[in-house]
Order: sequence, then C-alpha cells, then structure tokens
Amino acid sequence: MRLLHRLNQYQRLYQHVGPTLQSTTVAELAAIFFCSERHTRTLLSQWQQAGWIDWRAQAGRGKRAQITCLKTPEDLRSSCLQKLLNEGDHSAALQLSQLDPRHLNALFAPHLGGQWQADAPTLRIPFYRPLQNLDPQTLSGRAEQHLAHSLHAGLTRYITGVATPQPDLAHHWQILEQGSVWQFFLRSQLYWHNGEPLLVEQLCQLFARLRHTPRGQHSLANVVEISQPYALCLQFRLDTADYWLAHRLADLSCLLFHPDDPTLGAGPFKLAHFAPELVRLEQHPYYHLQHPYLSAIELWISAQLFAGEPKVSCQHPVSIFPGESSELARLSPVKRRTSLGFCYLAINLKNRHLSVAQAQKIIALIQDSGLLDNLPIDPSLVKRSREILPGWPLPARQTSQQDQVRLPAQLALLFHPPVELEWIAEALQALFATEGCQLTTQYHPGRLWDNGEHLASVDLLLGDRLIGEAPVATLENWLRQDPLWTEILDKNDLQEQQCRLLAIQQQPCATQREDHLREHFQQLMQQGSITPLFNYQYQVSAPPGVNGVELTAWGWFDFCQAWLPPPMGIA
Repeated sequence: MRLLHRLNQYQRLYQHVGPTLQSTTVAELAAIFFCSERHTRTLLSQWQQAGWIDWRAQAGRGKRAQITCLKTPEDLRSSCLQKLLNEGDHSAALQLSQLDPRHLNALFAPHLGGQWQADAPTLRIPFYRPLQNLDPQTLSGRAEQHLAHSLHAGLTRYITGVATPQPDLAHHWQILEQGSVWQFFLRSQLYWHNGEPLLVEQLCQLFARLRHTPRGQHSLANVVEISQPYALCLQFRLDTADYWLAHRLADLSCLLFHPDDPTLGAGPFKLAHFAPELVRLEQHPYYHLQHPYLSAIELWISAQLFAGEPKVSCQHPVSIFPGESSELARLSPVKRRTSLGFCYLAINLKNRHLSVAQAQKIIALIQDSGLLDNLPIDPSLVKRSREILPGWPLPARQTSQQDQVRLPAQLALLFHPPVELEWIAEALQALFATEGCQLTTQYHPGRLWDNGEHLASVDLLLGDRLIGEAPVATLENWLRQDPLWTEILDKNDLQEQQCRLLAIQQQPCATQREDHLREHFQQLMQQGSITPLFNYQYQVSAPPGVNGVELTAWGWFDFCQAWLPPPMGIA
C-alpha cells in the first residue's frame, strides 16, 4: 500500500525534525528515508505542495536547507483515513487503521451499520478477527458457517425458526421404496454466482466427490448410487432407508459449490471481496428464491474496533454498531435467545483410566461444587445447562455411594476454544486437587476435534457443540461425524450406538426418531460419557433504522430478512 509507505517515511522524518525549524541536507534526509537523493527531492516537493512540511532550500553546494513539519503523523493518518472512507475505499482504510488506534471508533462509526451507497442498501458489520477461507468443507467458525449458508445453496435448506428442511435448489422431492429411493426435482433456471447455468450433471459429480470427503462421507454414508432418471431430477438410491436424508442435504457438509471454485455458490449472496480486513457479499442477481432486500453485506475486520472490550470469545453476542456515533446511546438488543448449542464435558471410558462410577462422580462434583456458577464469565452471556435439548433433561444422579469413590492420582484434560473452556479447565484443576487428583490440561487450537489421535491419550475433553435450526437432526449428525465418539466409547458401546443410529434413521415418524435418540443420549449421560455444562445467550444489537433483524440458531441474524428505510431527504 503506497500511502502506508509514505506515512511511514513521514513518521521517520517527524521523529528527526519535529515541529521546530531544523537545518539539514538532502543527503541526510535520503538516509532517513532509505532512498536516493533524487527520490528524496520528489518526496519533499510533494509534501510541500500538500502542506505537510515547510522546505526552504539554499542555492549552492554544501548549503544547508531549512525544514519543519507542519502536521503530526497522527493528524495525517486521521485525515487520510477519513479521505479513504469518504471515497469508499474501506479496504485501504482498514489496512491503514492498524497504525492509528486512537479515535478509530469515532472515525469508523459513521460508516458502519445500515448505509445507502449508490442507491443500494448496504449493511456494514465490525468484526474482531480474520475469517477462514469460506470453503464449506474446511471451515469451522460460527461466523464462517453462517456466511457459508448465505453464499451456498443445498438441495434443501433450513429457514429461521423452522426445524424441518425446506426446498432450496430442489423445488420438491418424493420418497420411494420405503425410504430407500429419494427423488429431488430441481427448479428450472438455476445459476451459479458467475452467471453460468447450474446443471444436474454438475450436481451428480459434486455429490460423488462429497461422498469421499471427510465431512460429506458421513452424511452420504448410505448412498450407493446418484443418477438423473429424468430431466431436472436427481435421484439417490440408498442401501438402507434413511429418513434423515433431507436434513443431511441441508447441512453444511452438503452445501453445493461450483466444481471449479469452492467459494462460488448459488445462494442469495455472492462473495465479491475477501481480504483479511474486509469481506463483502453482494446480492446474487439470479437467485432462485425471493431476493433479499439488502444489496450488500460488509464485514470490517479490525481487532482495534474492539479495543477496550473484555477478552473476546467467538461465541459472544453479535453486535451491529450504529451508523452515527451520536446514536451509540440508542443501541440496544433487538433479539435475544438462549442457544440450544452447549459447551460440554466428555469423559473417556475407552482407555480404562476411569470407571463409570468415577465418571459419574466427576459430573456430580462439577454440578454440586458451584464451579459453573463462579466462573469469570458475564452471567448475561451464559446459562447453566439443565437439559441437553428442551424436554431432554439431565438424568437424576445417584449420590449415596459417591463419597466412597476415589479419583485416580492423575488425569489429563484436552480443551479447545472458546476462552470460557480455558477458564473451566483452570477451575477443574483446583476442584480435582481437593480430591487428591492432579489434572494436567492441554490446549487444542482447532474449533473441532480434527481426528482421534489427540483424543485417545486424554481422560477428559471440554468442547463446544453448535446446534442449528433442526436440533434433533444436529445431535444425530454429531454422533455420526465427530471423531470424539470413536475415542471415548469402548468397542461394545460404539457398536451399540451404530446399530441404534441405523435403526433410528429407518423410522418414518419424526416423533419416534426423536424419542429413540433422546433415550440414547440419556444412556450416554447416565454412564458419564457426556454432560452439557452451559448454553450461550445469543444477542443481536442493531442501530435505529436497521429493521427485520431475525436471530438464527447460529447466533447471527438472517441476512435475507434485514432491511433499511430509504435515506433521509428522498421523497
């Protein structure tokens, strides 16, 4: 960035000269700027014309010139930032902002929130960290998953507040041969974001690829053949009936992307710009469903926008900042809900370091010690778990003989983000020490358990489970996809779980599937394999004038529902 380089050069000059008149030569300045004398003269001329410096050269060899700085580096950066923002070059402004933490919110606030740009409604959201590449097969962050569902379509989809899958690329579908054959009838006139027609042949090839990916293979495990029996018809033949298939096809692992580019989809928004400091989504002009009102969504990424805030967790509430700094006092939550997703403790019974009785004692210790009520977490952000899903309560504990159960002398615990799990790990160390058990902790930087190698050697695991719009289907999918289960359940329990899941998926009745899955999780909790710890309180705050904010199960808001009133002064 050329402007950034110029400001760095000016800052070096200011450190040597400052606001007072100094005597110098071009050669001395060239050494400061690390450039030639010829280029130094060009810089001095440009800066003099811009009013940055006062430069008075003297004629004759060896004569010393007079120079003084008329602007401070901070003033120049602020004015350059404002110029870039007014010109709409927000990517350059965010790069430049890394040098100028002072008054950053005051500079950016008028450009955030709901804005009209070239007669198009745009929503700009501040964000605190760079985003992962938006390939649905590799991403793991909550924000990235929400963006992926805005960029990509599936054969089916979820809509906010509805637990059953709805049509997406498929206009409708039918189930044949007692759940062993599914036919999805595609809409006509489907297009990728680049304007190319979306072809059934492409989807056949994509699903053939997804069947062999680490994520897709679990969702499509029962598929033995994918074909096109009729025009605009995609047929799945299964080796075993699976009445979860429509749910699985709406999952992140089955979002569909262009064969040549995993970030190119067919969803309501397309990816227009992706950089560490700015991500921009624009409305897909050929979208096959109702078009969103917003023309564009921008995420302005800068940790300094959150300067002074408490340590940020990626689970914390989403906030949309006001469009004008004067509206800050009027910023208020417009939607709030308790997430069905939860942080959990899993106990490894497979490696035989812990018995079922010891696992049950650990869970009782956590629940009875007050540990979950005394963490350094804002109580408005979390809520202690009393059930794994609504209507799926935690099992009653048998406490009569737990005083006689002793924990091993040493145990190992593994935890991953968010930061709240680190605080729980530290609290567990102190709690276990009172029981004569030394707990060692290890940190896993990934948001998911990538494989079983790092799970097998530990006894306890602290993790985080996101729950989407279809909570029952999400938990069933968790049992299938997460390598956690193959490492904490012994051979018999794992085999029994696989048999149960196979039997559950063949139940046509959704109520029966839910009942059987609830019974299975009740058994897992009773034996101490898993227990939820707390749920997050999701919240979306929006400035005046941003309407239609609908909080999703992911803790974000539905981009397709938000809208802005017309700009003031327009009849």
